[in-house]
Amino acid sequence: MLRIGKMTDYATVVLATLAQEPERHRAATDLAERTRLSRPTVSKVLKGLQRAGLVASARGSHGGYCLARRADSITAAQILDVFEGPIAITECSGVSSRCGIERQCRVGGAWQRVNAAIRRALEEVTLQQLAGLDSAAMRIADLAAEIRV
Repeated sequence: MLRIGKMTDYATVVLATLAQEPERHRAATDLAERTRLSRPTVSKVLKGLQRAGLVASARGSHGGYCLARRADSITAAQILDVFEGPIAITECSGVSSRCGIERQCRVGGAWQRVNAAIRRALEEVTLQQLAGLDSAAMRIADLAAEIRV
């Protein structure tokens, strides 16, 4: 089963919280309280997000963390890449394949197309949508109808 890890899930929750008031800096402690995540977890998430350029930090009495860019320019794919790395549902669909049977494999091309479709879908969903701030945010019923097509 394809499933994102907990840190990616937590990162999305933290980013969605920051997206609620994008101009405001929030301390890690405040984010931990708002998200109900532990402070060490929030700190670890923020460190990864800052390294990836998705959040910025400022020191001082009005310091803390904020989004490094607009929520509509941060994609689900970018968030996923921080803690999961690039999507690769099979060995041959990753950037650097190490599959020993790739040359004679008949199914690799199809899996690579599936991988590319998943990547495109993740690139189309923004943090603004994930945070529920977009009037065009997908609802579960809409998504279920889309999947059935």
